[in-house]
This record gives sequence, structure tokens and C-alpha cells, in this order.
Amino acid sequence: MSSSNSNNTMMNPSQSLILMVDPYSTGCMVAQEISKRGYPIMAIWTKGIAPDIKSITHIPISCRDLTYIAQVDDLPKWTLDDLVKGINDAASKAARKLGKSDDYYTIAGCMAGGEAGVDMADLLSEKLGVLSNGAQGDFANRRDKKVQQDLVRNAGMRAVRQSCGETFEEVEEFLKSETFPVVLKPTDSAGSDGVKLCHTMEEAKEHFHHLLTVEAVNGGYNDKVLCQEFLRGKEYVVDHCSRNGLHKLMMTWVYDKRLRNGSQFVYFGMLPIDPQSEEAKVLIPYTRGVLDALGMAHGPSHGEIIITKDGPCLVEMNCRAHGADGNWAPLARALTGGKYSQIEGTAACYLDDEEFQKMPDLPPSPLQAHGLEVNLVSYSKGKVKSMPGFDVIKKLPSFVWLSPAASIGSNVTYTVDLITSPGACVLMNKDEKVLQRDLDFIRYLEEINGLFIYETKGESLARPTAATFGLGSLPTGKKASDHKRNMSIDRPNLLRIMSQDRPELRGGLMKRFTTVDASKEVVIVVDPYSTGCLIVKEINSRGYKVIALWTKGFSEDMKKHVPLSCGAINYHGEVTEGDNLGETTRDLYKAAGALRIVACICGGEAGVDAADLLSERLMVRTNGAKGDFANRRDKKVQQELIKAAGMRSVRQAAGKQFSDVESFLRSEHYPVVLKPTDSAGTDGVKLCHDFDEAKEHFELLFEVEAVNGGYNTEVLCQEFLRGKEYVIDSVSRDGEHKTMAVWVYDKRAANGAAFVYFGMVPIDTASLEAKLLIKYNNQVLDALGMKNGASHGEVILTPDGPCLVEMNCRAQGGDGNWRPLARALTGGYSQVEACVDAYLDKKSFHSLPKIPCSPAKAFGQEVILVSYVDGDVIGTPGYDDIKELESFVFLETGVSIGCKVEHTVDLLTSVGSVILLHEDEEVLKQDIAKIREMEKNNELFELKQSSRMMHSVSTINFNNLSLAEGRLE
Repeated sequence: MSSSNSNNTMMNPSQSLILMVDPYSTGCMVAQEISKRGYPIMAIWTKGIAPDIKSITHIPISCRDLTYIAQVDDLPKWTLDDLVKGINDAASKAARKLGKSDDYYTIAGCMAGGEAGVDMADLLSEKLGVLSNGAQGDFANRRDKKVQQDLVRNAGMRAVRQSCGETFEEVEEFLKSETFPVVLKPTDSAGSDGVKLCHTMEEAKEHFHHLLTVEAVNGGYNDKVLCQEFLRGKEYVVDHCSRNGLHKLMMTWVYDKRLRNGSQFVYFGMLPIDPQSEEAKVLIPYTRGVLDALGMAHGPSHGEIIITKDGPCLVEMNCRAHGADGNWAPLARALTGGKYSQIEGTAACYLDDEEFQKMPDLPPSPLQAHGLEVNLVSYSKGKVKSMPGFDVIKKLPSFVWLSPAASIGSNVTYTVDLITSPGACVLMNKDEKVLQRDLDFIRYLEEINGLFIYETKGESLARPTAATFGLGSLPTGKKASDHKRNMSIDRPNLLRIMSQDRPELRGGLMKRFTTVDASKEVVIVVDPYSTGCLIVKEINSRGYKVIALWTKGFSEDMKKHVPLSCGAINYHGEVTEGDNLGETTRDLYKAAGALRIVACICGGEAGVDAADLLSERLMVRTNGAKGDFANRRDKKVQQELIKAAGMRSVRQAAGKQFSDVESFLRSEHYPVVLKPTDSAGTDGVKLCHDFDEAKEHFELLFEVEAVNGGYNTEVLCQEFLRGKEYVIDSVSRDGEHKTMAVWVYDKRAANGAAFVYFGMVPIDTASLEAKLLIKYNNQVLDALGMKNGASHGEVILTPDGPCLVEMNCRAQGGDGNWRPLARALTGGYSQVEACVDAYLDKKSFHSLPKIPCSPAKAFGQEVILVSYVDGDVIGTPGYDDIKELESFVFLETGVSIGCKVEHTVDLLTSVGSVILLHEDEEVLKQDIAKIREMEKNNELFELKQSSRMMHSVSTINFNNLSLAEGRLE
């Protein structure tokens, strides 16, 4: 069989055979284009090519009907001459099937169909005498990434600092002298196969040895490893087609890479660059110089180049067409005015000199359409139940094609590289505004986790407490081993920061006396922790002594739970609850000695029942513990009491064994809420999405210790209330209720979780929602017999009106870190001062307004910090930035250097809490926006860098491709 003069246009394409070496991905698109022009094609598969590469998974969906006259495998023992003979034999056999003579076909061209075929295509084309880049001298290994850089450097152009070796000792000196991170890659591989960014010598050494032991993506094994400097700058792809050393630009692209999910290099897309832009004017001549230096005179190429501070620098030159299954081709054609892409350019440069000469040197400027390739980014993880977002994307006006990397039943995780991207799509539109709108919508879908619906799992409904950010005990069902944060109150990495330059926050409170000589009187505070400690300090500031009564089983860790603002607390005495009420009372009188007991106040959730019993026994101001009110802390009893009062309440069932609630759980709409009937706030509260999850959590609640010590004796199952959740802080005296503040929880979907707390925001008391909530909350207090003391009701505003979640018969928790904010909002008082007034200063209590002033005297809120990253913390620069904010008051966090931070999906994985306060609302808004920006940009923490594979977009294979009808021309 003969070969043709490759510089002449073929007159009879049907007899002009084209050899495609390793035709996969975009190579199939090139083969299809050549086939459309009437040329027969033979596929040549190189030695060691992975079977998967030859399979349908690497054939673009539009090329599934592509046929070859024959396929020839380069057998292990074959020489180049053997391969040529095999090709001739296969061509003769194919001709005979057509009834033609053995010499019917003439080999007219030989080109690489994929990265693995580059070297063989050069050898074969040179051997056969067709158009060839040759394989002699310096160009014998032009695919070798080290050789590429050496040739570019020898040509006097900017090249990468590098070292290459078969053993680690050969590159060790380079690695010791080079600034980390460094890039390690095989010298001879497909695109980014095995390319990794290593941050330490240990990581580099480990990856070096790894590359010498694993099979390359295209088959075979690596015998050398290349170590290179890490180039910093924007990364571009420059696509050319060449013939006889004449290079014509097909398109220039820039990768849109951003910081996300703790990774520095998350691909968001690939955008076309105008060929007359300043960056293109730098890139194009540099790339052509590289092609000349590599002896790339013929065929397609795509150079990956970074514009560094020293100018453009080659990452690597791929001596083949741009990959990614050629899915960019419809966009490229539209950008050139519907005329051509690199696929048509490849066919022309090999087979039609006249057509190639007529092609423009550069694409038109401006480009003739607007479009880009979009890499999808996941901010969530889970097992995929459905993919509604992908159906929505396909309906966008700019949609061209979509290729999901996930499917129903697969697991999606946070996107940190190309492999964890959930897919890609191409958008294109003549109207740039429409394109931008569609792109913004896709990014919005990602942000709200709208791409997927995951299989459900139990979700914690815990609300913010001091324990959230590393204080107190672990929530129910969690073990210390589940998290790297030490949850003990006195752990060394607990960080609390109070502003030292806000004099308005340090003003002392006026002492108020309710008796002739308070120094002769004592107040009992039951379980004083968290905000209870602030109440103790307030009592002390008025001249009273305080005795701490610790209820039976109260944990030692919780006794140490003292807010930063309290400093050291000195009690007149400390008493542990006895075996019965009489014993406890005697112990309290003994501790009081000559002092008169004038009040008994609850200092924390665990002390509510004891405070009611003891205040009644001591004959001081009390809510009582008789009849229906004996168990007012019981969440089930609360709902029954308000239901009996004719108010909206939650559908529910409670039981000591599962059979007590089984009927309710089988009849109620899911999700449902399960919680202990008697617990601290949201300890053990969980949202369960099906019967099995509910049963599992029911049983778990009887096995684990409650946050305040002891074990749960009954579990409550309730309907799940939908609507905004509010907190109404009140203080009462003799049944007169005064509202201290109304707050709304800022809850949003984030990181795949439906209920992530972003903060707690004060509500104007003159608003309609506040009026509804205050009236309802006061009625709840009446129904529960809550006549005296502090309380905070958690209420959801449902479509049917307000509905109680639970009433906490104590001051709001969270260490009282909200106190400076509350005092600023009201102009001088908070629930802490008012609580003490209610018990000890009748006149001051009656002088307080029934509701706080409207508008508030200042602007502020609690900001709960949200993590979008996962990793080991080696620095916390964001904390320093937060401290410098104009509105900063307080920061509390359980995440410090040495801890592991996780994606925030519930309160346990929240980072911390920040109190912001300022007289200027715009300053507050700016500071909140700054914190949210730092979260999104991963600026709160410096994380220990782990080695990541650096996958090039051009090497990713897209499956399950969806195409827009009529948009591929």
C-alpha cells in the first residue's frame, strides 16, 4: 500500500485512508469530521492503552455511530515495521470486503486522536511519508513535559524551574532549594494524569514514589517524575491548528478558578478571551514561539499557559486537540460566527491546504456570541435521591449541553477539585444579559443546594446555647471522638474575646436595694451557670450574698461554665441538693447562718423544678409547684396546658417506651421532631424524616446522658412546625409580664443542611409580628402559671399563627453574651437586671416599660459563624479581622489553632458567635457583610494544606451528556 504526498489536497477522499492513533474523547469528534468529508478511517491503538479508554465511556455521545474500516492493536512484541505491516494487511482486508483490490486504499494522513497516541502518530507519519512533525533529534520526546520546558528555555523563553529523576535522590536537592508548594507529575502522561500540588517535602517524597508504582491513566507505568516550581497567576488554554509551521489561533480560553470549600483551586468554568485583548496579545505570540521551539509544524495543539508576574510561562503543550470530549465545539463555532472550531481546523490542516489557508489567523474580534463552559460546584454532600436542578438548567435560554458527573444513587460531596465537581454545562446566547442571568441562576442553585435532593437523614434542631461553640457537654448522641474539638469548659483552646475599646459597654449598673440592709440578706440561685452567673453578679452588685444550690447529678463541668464577662464568682456558700426537700432546706438555712433568705431564683435549666419547689418551701416569691404546674418544665405538659387554654399547640405524643408513641409516628406527616420531655433547651432534639429514623432516635435518647447529667425518662414526638422561629425574652412579677426583647433566628440552607443558624436578630417591638408574638407569649406564661422570674419562649409563626415550641422558665442562655446588645437596644436594661428587679426591687420593676422602645436605641445582632471549609486549623487570621470591626463587641469560638474545622451543617459544627453593635445601621450591615465574605472566601482560618491532584479540565471525560436541540450547529 502506498502513501500520498501530504502537501496536496486529496482528489479522491474515498480511497484516501486516514490513520487515527488512539481516537478517544475529542479525537472521535475529529474522526467524525474527517469521515463527513468522505475519508475512510482506521483506528490504531498503541501498546498498553487502557481498555477503558477504548470503551464507549470515552466516546462522545455524538460520535456513537462512528465506524472505522478497521482497528489495529500495536501488539506488545511488534516493532514499528510490524505495525506498518499490520496496518497494510488490515487495509487490504477491508478493501477486499468492498470487492476492491488490496491496494485500493492510499494512506493520506496520520494523526493523534488522544494524548497517548502523540508519539506513535509522529513516528508513523514520518515512517509513512505523510504530513508529520517528525520524531528525530530534540523533537523525539516533545510530549515529555521536562523536554518541553528544556526546549522552551533553550529558545530563550520563560520556562519553569524544574528537576527530573528516576529516583528521589535525583530531585532531592531541587526540592530542598525550591519554595513550596511544588508540582509533581509524570514526564509522560495524559494531560494532568498524576499531577499533584505538594506543600511539604514529606508530601513530595510520598507522591514521587507513588507515581513510580501506579499505572498511568492511558496504561503503562511512569519511569520518571518531574518536579516543578508552582506558577502563580491566571491559567489560560490557547488552541491552535498548524500546517507547515503556519499557526492559526482557534480560540483562547481562561480558567475561572476560585477559593471554595477550603480548596484554593476550584474550577468554576472556562471563558473565551477576545483575540484582540491585551492578555491574548501576550499569549498568542508566546504560544506560537513554544510551538516552533517544540517543532510542532502540523496539527492541532492546546497550550496551557499561566501569565505570571514575569510574563507568560508554559505549563505544558498538549500536541493534540483540546480534550473534554470536544463539548466546547458548539460554543467555539458560535464565537467564530458559526464557521469553525479546532475540530474543523484539524481536518483542514491535515487534509485541505486551500481550506486551511483561507482560515483567518485569529478568530473575529469582537467574538460573535457570548458563552462559556460552566463547571458546577457543590456546597453540600449526600446520597442523591433526585436531580431537579439539572432539569431546570436544561430549560435555561442559554443552555447548549449538560453533562452531570452524578446520578441518582451516587454520592455527592463538597467540590474541592474537578473530580468532585458534580458536572459541567455550556451556556451560549447572543444576548450577554440573558447569558449572565442564566449563569447567575446556576450559581444561585448551587448556593441553595438546589441541584440535588438527597436521601434524608436525621437532622439536629439544636438552637444556639453556650455549649454550641465548645462549652459544656456534647449533644445527645455525640461522642468526644466524633470531633477533634475538646468540649470541656476549661480546655486550653477555648477562645473568648471582648472588645476593650468600647467604653459604652463597660458602664457600671446602678445598685438598687429592696431592704434596709441587703448585706444581711442572701439569695439562693439554683444551678448558676451560663447567664445564671450574670444574674449572680448582678445580685452581688446590689449588696446581697448568694448561695449556689447545685441540683443532684449536676455535672462538674457545667459548674465551671462561667461567662468571660463574669470573671471570678465568690459564693457565700455552695450546697448540693439533698435526698429530699427537707434535707435541702435545712442545708440552705445552715449555709445562710444569720443571713435572711429573701429569694430563690433559677440560674439554669436544670434548676427550674428545684427553684419552684424550694421557693415555695422557703415562702419567698415563687411560681409554685402544685397541681398542673408541678411539671411546667416538661415539654409535653407545656403543650397540654396551652391546648387546654384554647391556644395553638403542637400535635404530639409522649412515652416511656416506643409502643406508647408508635401509633402517632405512623399517622403523623413527616418529618417529625423527637426530644426528651425534660431537658436543657435543645439537648437531644432531632428532626427525623421517616419512621425508622424516629424509632432509632427514640431508643438512643434512653441510652445517652443528658447534657446536664442524668438520663432521659420519657421522649416526646411532635409535629414539625414550619415557619420563622422567634425568641421572646420576658420577666414577670406577680403575673405581670414585661417583654425584654424579641429575636428571630436567621436560619438558612447551607452546606447541604436545611437549618443552619446564621445569627439571632432583634425585632422591632412595634412590628406586626412582634405584637402577635408578645400577646401569644404572655398568654402562654399565664397558661403555665409562670408568675415570677425570667423566661424565654421559643415560638414559630406558622400559617395558623404563633405556636409554642417550648417555654424555658429561666433567662435566655448563650452565656448572656447578648446582654450588652440588649442593653444598648433598650437604652440601659436587659433581662438580667429585670430578673433581679422582679425578685428584689418592686419599684424598679414597675418602672420598666411593658415592651422595649421602638425604634431601638442602637443596631446590632448576634452573628453565628459558618464554615464552608474542612481541615486542620494552623491559623485564625479572620478572628483578628473581626476584632477590628467597628461594631465588634464579643467573639466566642471553640475553634482555634490545632482544632479541626468542618463544614457547618448544624450547631455542633458552627465556628462560633460574634456580637456586633453600633449606633449606625450602615456600619453594622457592612461589618456583617464583611464576616459573611470572609466565610465564603475561606478567610477565617488558615488550614493545613494537603496535597491535591491538579486535574486539567481538558482531561475530564463527560458522560450522560444532555444536548439542547438545534444548538449544535
